[in-house]
Amino acid sequence: MTTTTLAVLVPLLPFLGAAAGLLLGRTAPGFVRPLAVLPPLTSLVLAVLVAVRQGGGQAIDASTELTPTGSIPIELALHIDGFAALVAVLVGVVATCVQIYSTGYLRDDPRYPSYAALVSLFTSAMLLVVYSGDLIVLLVGWEVMGICSYFLVGHYWETPEARAASIKAFLVTKLGDVPFLIGLFALATDAGSFQITTVLGTVASGGLHHPTLIALLLLAGVAGKSALFPLHTWLPDAMAGPTPVSALIHAATMVAAGIYFVARLLPVFQASSAAVVVLAVMAAVTMAGSGLAALAQDDIKRVLAYSTIGQLGYMAGALAVGDRGAAVFHLLAHGAFKALLFLAAGVIIHASGTNSLAVMSRMKDLRARVPDAYWTMTVALLALAAIPPFSGFFSKEAVLGAAEHVATGHTEHAPGAAGWIVLVAGLITAVLTAAYATRLWLLAFRGRGAEAPDHGRQPLTMTAVLWVLAVPSLAFGLAYGPLPDWFDGRDLTPVLTTSVLGTGLALVGGLVTYGAWRHTSAMAARVPMGAVVAHPDADAGAVEAEAIALHEQAFGDVAYAADPADPGRLLLGPLHRHAAVGFHLDAVYTALFVRPVQAGAVLVRFLDREVVDTYVRGAGALPRWLGAAVRRAQTGNVQTYVSALLAGTVVLVVAALLVATGA
Repeated sequence: MTTTTLAVLVPLLPFLGAAAGLLLGRTAPGFVRPLAVLPPLTSLVLAVLVAVRQGGGQAIDASTELTPTGSIPIELALHIDGFAALVAVLVGVVATCVQIYSTGYLRDDPRYPSYAALVSLFTSAMLLVVYSGDLIVLLVGWEVMGICSYFLVGHYWETPEARAASIKAFLVTKLGDVPFLIGLFALATDAGSFQITTVLGTVASGGLHHPTLIALLLLAGVAGKSALFPLHTWLPDAMAGPTPVSALIHAATMVAAGIYFVARLLPVFQASSAAVVVLAVMAAVTMAGSGLAALAQDDIKRVLAYSTIGQLGYMAGALAVGDRGAAVFHLLAHGAFKALLFLAAGVIIHASGTNSLAVMSRMKDLRARVPDAYWTMTVALLALAAIPPFSGFFSKEAVLGAAEHVATGHTEHAPGAAGWIVLVAGLITAVLTAAYATRLWLLAFRGRGAEAPDHGRQPLTMTAVLWVLAVPSLAFGLAYGPLPDWFDGRDLTPVLTTSVLGTGLALVGGLVTYGAWRHTSAMAARVPMGAVVAHPDADAGAVEAEAIALHEQAFGDVAYAADPADPGRLLLGPLHRHAAVGFHLDAVYTALFVRPVQAGAVLVRFLDREVVDTYVRGAGALPRWLGAAVRRAQTGNVQTYVSALLAGTVVLVVAALLVATGA
């Protein structure tokens, strides 16, 4: 079988599995789980074969015209280079693990058949984006992922949080997709083709007439899809969906699509220095802001969501300094340990019965209840914090090293300003990442209080997947040696300066957080259990006065939505309240966009009802009144008609006499 045929089957099999799952979900429920697991597993095997045959060498290209357009043709095209081959393997690994994990996590869910089918469709759409050599076909996969995320995030549609989160995710990403679509058409107009190879050839020859405009339009769509500032606000709320969906979205699909798109078309963005600097600023704000927000979250999944936003900022930063090898290297490493983090969090939530770190911190021996999740999540958190020799260290150092090369003028792939912006923000984020990773580990696994609930051992399908993902989380970083052959030949070896700085700052962040936790734990020991107010506006009348006084003495105010032993409150101080709500960005959007749109809708409704409808009613009333007047004259009485005739005759005679007399 040819490599092209194998590549076509990679996205096709999950699509067929999704279609079969939707058709047979109700009539043949026994086939649902095999149809959920086998297609992505087979696609994974085929993706590995494609990667082996591609071997990091010459890109595999194939195309066939879908339909004649008379101008710019639309083609079903494949363009598989080293980036595409490895990212497809990542998608296959994570999707297969998520489907296997879901058979246990959602084993009692009545809507599991539709869920499994949508996950397969989601996987197929992402694989289409990865392998596509035509921008329109890529756009199809891009948009299919958007609708799949809407349905999967809203899987628990009975809850208002899930409904609101699904709508928000859909609308925010569509807000970016509108300029993205315009940018694609503008790019194809300049290049004369939607084929990626032709577009890149046009860029290389200087044929783009509007590089800055096109790059900025495309960045809007990338910001929405990959949750970069300022269109990142949908991702934390998307945690209302099932935890395996979160793992899929955060590790291998949806948010990875935007980063992958920029990596594939990086020369388009590099054609505009202004666009590169804008991307660097977006990456810097995304990194630092998400790190602060993660340090203030109580929901374990929201901590991981903000963590994903920060890591996407690192990838965008690598692209801003012109090193797509470092960006995709971090994308691959992050995909493994972030999938592990979410799936391990699912086991913890399943065992503890809560998402709240505040509640978990009051459970002792939780790590003994979930030993598999404890050990594998520890590995994943160390990778996230970029502690050597875990995978995150090597991939994050590749990003920082690339930024340092640009900042110090050792390479001219990007403006020096972009290098400094990414480097400084990346080092600050290294401290914050280690801090919130340490905080999560301490609150989840070093709790004190009542015995953790014992729900028995977790299903094997859930725990086995964790150990599978723990292997690349630990060892994938060591692949930095052979990977340059797949990534344009760029050296991914850690740079001594940034390695020492990054690792040292990460250790400082972890140790300071541990010290803060020890201090707050000592203070919290003096507070009676249950003395935490759920919300700053809640009625504190039932809370013991002594507990409130102790909290105010230790933390400045009454704790809300957080454990009294939470080190994040001490570290952030007055900033904690603002970081906990994402620095009020949703409120800003509500003031700038939602309320004006609502006010405009009210005005339009008023004009429609009071002006347009009044005119329409008036236009109909006048003929109606004339008809009523005429109808009254038509009585059917002959005497009335004769009388009216005589009266009219008299009037005419008198008028004629008056005219004659006047003459």
